[in-house]
Amino acid sequence: MRMLQAFFSARYFVFLLAAGGGTVLAAVAITGGGWTWALVAALALTALGVHDIVQARHSLLRNYPIVGHARFMLEELRGVVRQYFLEGDDENVPFSRNKRSVVYQRAKEELDKRPFGTKLNVYAPAFEWLNHSIAPKQPVPQPDRLIVGSPDCSRPYSISRLNISAMSFGALGANAIRALNRGARMGGFAHDTGEGGCSVHHLEEGGDLIWEIGSGYFGCRTPDGHFSPERFSERVALEQIRMVEIKLSQGAKPGHGGVLLGAKVTPEIAAARGVPVGVDCVSPPGHSAFRTPLELMRFIGELRTLSGGKPIGFKLCIGLEWEFIALGKAMLETGIRPDFIVVDGGEGGTGAAPPEFMDHVGMPLRDGLLFAHNALVGMNLRKDIRLAASGRIASAFDIARAIVLGADWCNSGRGFMFAVGCIQAQNCHTGLCPVGVGTQDPARQRALVIADKAERVFHLHRNTLATLGELVAAVGLDRPGQLRPHHFSRRLGPDRVETYDRLYKFLEPGELLAGTDDPLFRAAWSAARADSFARAQA
Repeated sequence: MRMLQAFFSARYFVFLLAAGGGTVLAAVAITGGGWTWALVAALALTALGVHDIVQARHSLLRNYPIVGHARFMLEELRGVVRQYFLEGDDENVPFSRNKRSVVYQRAKEELDKRPFGTKLNVYAPAFEWLNHSIAPKQPVPQPDRLIVGSPDCSRPYSISRLNISAMSFGALGANAIRALNRGARMGGFAHDTGEGGCSVHHLEEGGDLIWEIGSGYFGCRTPDGHFSPERFSERVALEQIRMVEIKLSQGAKPGHGGVLLGAKVTPEIAAARGVPVGVDCVSPPGHSAFRTPLELMRFIGELRTLSGGKPIGFKLCIGLEWEFIALGKAMLETGIRPDFIVVDGGEGGTGAAPPEFMDHVGMPLRDGLLFAHNALVGMNLRKDIRLAASGRIASAFDIARAIVLGADWCNSGRGFMFAVGCIQAQNCHTGLCPVGVGTQDPARQRALVIADKAERVFHLHRNTLATLGELVAAVGLDRPGQLRPHHFSRRLGPDRVETYDRLYKFLEPGELLAGTDDPLFRAAWSAARADSFARAQA
């Protein structure tokens, strides 16, 4: 019934008008009333509409037959105007048109090369580049994989350098989740479930999963919303779940909980999250399973035991520096280490958040990543813990830069969203996504053809990592992990350029334990305490 209602909705108005008009005009023509030219036009539009509805390549046309072509024409016109009459795109603006175009091209297996050199202003402040070698090497088709697992982990996981960032079922529709996971299976990389639970749609396609557990403990909660060891043990036993990630905070809205209104809690979402159907689903700002750094480490140890030795880590956006140092002190005191930490940048995306949180809360990715890396190095913990970066990662250059600043691998959300058809309509929170990605409406989800979009997810991953291999080879190296800070440069002014090793401070192993002279880390170390997230009194 809903599909039938959708068919007769405003989205199909032009198509139905053309089909109805064609029928009327055909009757008029048969009775000798003329109007042949109008009949031909109506039949042509009807045929175009039918083709749009049944084709699998363009989600927008499946949901908006005929009228959807207007967007593509306007997009082409905008490209022509920018190419011939306006300045080049600004790569320093996150997800500029250049970057989006490259993501689409790599996902669709289209040519991602272009002529006439850079369109960027290479003399603008903050412009960055990679310092190549005069003796480049032959690129390796796909970069090396990494083993995630501390000495206490008995079931380590071999992870790709690029994986799908956390996006929940509920925020994304079933077809989008399935397309992402099938693409991950095809490419042998990991798909983070997001905090909305591990749904049947995550499991249908067989791709590797990182199960994210937030403060709502969806999928492993008691009826009153607390952590349930029994439910966790049942779910984590699935072979498809390779790692478990505790979400402390999210880059787009750190420190902010969420509410999924009861009207949106469908039976499928309720089953995935372990909540009642039709009742408001609340994700509190903080966790109830732990309140202190020491308790978090013990919780990590408990999850590792319950999971049978799978890698356990956590994700956070860096805020108060001493709180992260406090986590390190708790690791040193308990001897319990997470197997990995994901640093999410304050510029990361979400389906809905207050503008103040999106724009002005949380440390940006580069600063947070470098701080976390330095803190772990300074406490002699980095060798046991893998570090990942998440937050507007889309290109091979983004991945290479994150590796230099301390990341072992990167997670991308927006890039893979583009691969499954997202056009940034920014209707995620309304359920009216025009391409069927961020909606639970079955009629709108129909536009997203799983087989086609899974191929794009696979291609984006493969082609981006192939380009990463080419960048690494251009520097004269064999593996991404060999990249060092002196390989990157940034313009600070018209006559000033610095390499990263001069621009950023990198701590020596054990420097925090020995007593650093760096004022930021010295102050954070003094303020941190393992038994509380509160600031220590001087």
